Amino acid sequence: MKPWQAIVAIVAISLGLTLMEVPSQTWWTPATLSLACGISALALMATAAILAGRWPWVESLFGGLDRVYNVHKWLGIWALALASVHLLFKAGDPLWQAEAILALPAATTRFVRQASFVALMVIVILALNRNIPYSVWRWWHRLSGPLFLIVLAHWLSIKSPIALGSAAGLWLAALAALGVIAAAYKLLLYPLVARHGHYRVVNVQRGAAAASIELEPVSHRAEFSPGHFGFLRMKADGLREPHPFTIASAPTPEGKITFVIRALGDYTTRLIAQVEPGMHADVYAPYGRFRRKPECEREIWIGGGVGISPFIAWLNDKEAERFEQVTLFYFFTPGRVFPDVSVLEEMARERGIEFVPISTGPKSEDFTARFAEIVRAADASQVDIAVCGPQGLLDSIRRAAREQGLRDRNIRYELFAFR
Repeated sequence: MKPWQAIVAIVAISLGLTLMEVPSQTWWTPATLSLACGISALALMATAAILAGRWPWVESLFGGLDRVYNVHKWLGIWALALASVHLLFKAGDPLWQAEAILALPAATTRFVRQASFVALMVIVILALNRNIPYSVWRWWHRLSGPLFLIVLAHWLSIKSPIALGSAAGLWLAALAALGVIAAAYKLLLYPLVARHGHYRVVNVQRGAAAASIELEPVSHRAEFSPGHFGFLRMKADGLREPHPFTIASAPTPEGKITFVIRALGDYTTRLIAQVEPGMHADVYAPYGRFRRKPECEREIWIGGGVGISPFIAWLNDKEAERFEQVTLFYFFTPGRVFPDVSVLEEMARERGIEFVPISTGPKSEDFTARFAEIVRAADASQVDIAVCGPQGLLDSIRRAAREQGLRDRNIRYELFAFR
């Protein structure tokens, strides 16, 4: 499910249920618009809280946790937009039979109404502000659950034609209950009951502003497949923030797990500089749906920078077959390459994969010419393009594929950044 599909479905249901509860002669009034926008905003907020719980069934619905994070972001943005419309107009009409579900003093009801909009605005601004250091942002964002309770208090205390036992009331109550449960689970129980393993760092290889970190299980190893990602939480002062990284290894009998990490922010820079063998960590995994498709007749793997990680995992999968049908394009910046091109080239040679390193960008002749040759020589319906890298690289690959007559459905990708 795409973000727009989820948003349209939630808003459409909210609008339809709202119209069922108000007289038809008031449907085309600012009051009904305000009421429908308020109900839709609350439904979107509750859904965002549900998605934040990282429940496996939610990940399956949207095709991976990376997609869930993207949907979560857009739910918040549209909730704020609709709440703004709700604030502009009074959600009341003389023809409505309006009562509060939870009667509060008038002053308290008025304060909660104002505070609910401020709470939603704070949640969205904090979520989208990339200038806030992650260590600060993470703790502020944990307030989203408690702030959501303020929005619920507004819904329950304001006079409205939506009774709790009505269809619209039950719709909001169900979403709100799941949202509160998900927020409480993520805030209090997730570190204890989520799928995770306890590991110890056994090897660290550093390169140009990057590092390969190998860990072995101490207890409760994480079960994963090549292409999955996990949240790494080091058990060391200053490094305890859980961050998502693609797993750059395939499962082994010993249960070891490897992450290739590039210094892209304050935390990753600190991690690369300070991590040492002997340190302990928790790995929350598996997440994601970025899997290889060997059933296709022609596979094109495209990794950009540290986006090479899932393809390293696929290369290391000893049980996998049909590598002769694969071409691996690796886009890198000279002086910032890790692992070294020669290392990747040797790994590809051992598996019989065509390896094409590109240091000049996706518009270079080295890429466009070879990419076109591969596509022209294959059945378009049997070409699978797997991409992991920055958004700019993905956009360029899409344009190149369309120029060769391929559709977007030929391209699978893992979102490169969550925040």
